[in-house]
Amino acid sequence: MCESNAFLKRGDEEELLLAEVALIEPMEGGYVLRGLFGEEVEVAGELKVIDLLKHKIIFEPNG
Repeated sequence: MCESNAFLKRGDEEELLLAEVALIEPMEGGYVLRGLFGEEVEVAGELKVIDLLKHKIIFEPNG
């Protein structure tokens, strides 16, 4: 499988939010991420980058 990992970027730091993301859905003020095995994470932030070659999804916090 080639799912991507989602990170929250603050400055130069990237914090892993969820590995093997299978679904991203918009919600009020952010996104809901669902993992390959049913995990669910809410992100209050802005989607900045989806790099499918590097399997990386980058969010930045709101504000």
